[in-house]
Amino acid sequence: MGKKHEDLDVSLDRFLDEDEFPLDKIDEEESEEEFEDVDLTAEPEEVDPVEQLQAEVAQLKDRLIRTLADTENLRKRAERDRRDAEQYGGQKLARDLLSVNDNMKRALETVTDEQREANKGLIEGIELTQRELLSAFASHKIVPVTPAVGDKFDPNIHQAMFEAPFPDVKAGHILQVMNEGFMIGDRLLRPAQVGVSSGGGS
Repeated sequence: MGKKHEDLDVSLDRFLDEDEFPLDKIDEEESEEEFEDVDLTAEPEEVDPVEQLQAEVAQLKDRLIRTLADTENLRKRAERDRRDAEQYGGQKLARDLLSVNDNMKRALETVTDEQREANKGLIEGIELTQRELLSAFASHKIVPVTPAVGDKFDPNIHQAMFEAPFPDVKAGHILQVMNEGFMIGDRLLRPAQVGVSSGGGS
């Protein structure tokens, strides 16, 4: 038992021999490498509290201006959307009602004098209904686009249904109006359907 204890002490002494493993020297070198770049004599940089407050005020002012600008843009966008919804919200319904106006107009155009005399009350009722429909259109800023023969063709508000030579009408001008168009505000609801002259024939 005593011999094993002595052998163990010798083994530890060998591993802890300062000549082979100078532990104190290693610690000193590591400490010097770790702290050699640290300037312990440097004084901490002082921050001017006035400049710091001024910088914070400038930053808050910039954020406030940006927030106010975003709020104003949002308000303008909401106002524009509200106006568009008010003016153009019934656009689909108005377009569907145009065919009702077209049918009443065609019916009145085919009435003869004899039929008007025999059915005076009925014809007047149809005419009154059509006038009320057009009045309702006008109250919602829906107005007809009615070109005349000889007007210059405008692709923005006219739809060319055909083109034909016609010596009495200049090329690119309207020679026949087949169906009137309609505008809603500044938007085209339906183009006027027209025939366009290609100029004099050969």
